[in-house]
Amino acid sequence: MSLRQSVCRRVVTPRRPIIVNRSLTSQYDGVNSQLRALSVTPEASPKTIFSGIQPTGLPHLGNYLGALRQWTKLQDEASPDTTLIYSLVDLHAITVRQDPTQLRQWKNESMAMLLAIGLDPKRSIIFHQSDVPAHAELMWILSCQASMGYLGRMTQWKDKSASSGSGGGDTLKLGLFSYPVLQAADILVHRATHVPVGHDQAQHLEFARQIANGFNEAVGKSVLLAPQTLISPAKRVMSLTDPVKKMSKSDPNPKSRILLTDSNEVIRSKIKSAMTDSFDGISYEPGRRPGVSNLLDIYYHLGEAIDVDDQVALAHHLEGHSLKALKEEVAMAVINVVGPIRERYESIVHDKATMGSAAEEGAEKAGRSARKALIQVKKAVGLS
Repeated sequence: MSLRQSVCRRVVTPRRPIIVNRSLTSQYDGVNSQLRALSVTPEASPKTIFSGIQPTGLPHLGNYLGALRQWTKLQDEASPDTTLIYSLVDLHAITVRQDPTQLRQWKNESMAMLLAIGLDPKRSIIFHQSDVPAHAELMWILSCQASMGYLGRMTQWKDKSASSGSGGGDTLKLGLFSYPVLQAADILVHRATHVPVGHDQAQHLEFARQIANGFNEAVGKSVLLAPQTLISPAKRVMSLTDPVKKMSKSDPNPKSRILLTDSNEVIRSKIKSAMTDSFDGISYEPGRRPGVSNLLDIYYHLGEAIDVDDQVALAHHLEGHSLKALKEEVAMAVINVVGPIRERYESIVHDKATMGSAAEEGAEKAGRSARKALIQVKKAVGLS
């Protein structure tokens, strides 16, 4: 059956079940093998996994493929003695000035979305970062250990300070500069053994490892645990309108991203208008054909039915088909994943009791987890 024929067939039954291909399964083999290998070490048993996302707008497809899908994967497959801690990191969100009313709304919507993607408050600890003061308290203690020179070399600091248009030191904010210290505190306060991160966050996790080891050396004993990295199997999803940039919540053009709340019609429209090129055929060449390659990345990482090992093989499989047909196929793949999430979200977002209960339960559990490490840290530095 041709690609175009399969597109026509799927329009009739847009909610067909996703057939997970060999490529999608193999994408997670690396993560699973890391967990299995590390589980034999004393410090990794039982394991604690920590990750966070900023509540600065509704999550988009890039957030889902890069992080959120892995969270649910870990929840479903981690051993029962593994502690799973997922935070809406609202303290990180205010490194840029936010409208208070808008931020409160985003926090509620983000909590609803975490529940909609399948996180279970009975299995995973889900909480707002600001509800657990130990994060900020440990951040201050670690700030007394952190090197300004090291922080100044962080890639995200350079990028964000440059994009802010700041002309001098008087306009640069300490919160943005010390962002990695708070991020390290988020991880270390729960003694996380594993942290799933995207490729662009690997440097910050290495900072957390270094500051943990430096603190232990300074106090002369092992207090903080240096975490291991779990790199997300999905590479960055790029903007649909400018595919050399990462898909972002803050992009002023709403057509640049697919939100997890977008309707089927909006998804089709955004994919249809996605930037491609005038070259013939379909090929995976990120440098020469970033737009087409981004669509292939999305299709590949969604794990649709074509049985291939990588994006190059996927492009070869689709060779000779039109870009229009590719866009239709990608749109259907996105709809198959986003549609059920959107429906669950719409049933949860106005249920204040459910969200409030999840946030309260998560804050209580996260608080207990954080206090254990903070007590040891304060004792080590003479604060208690």
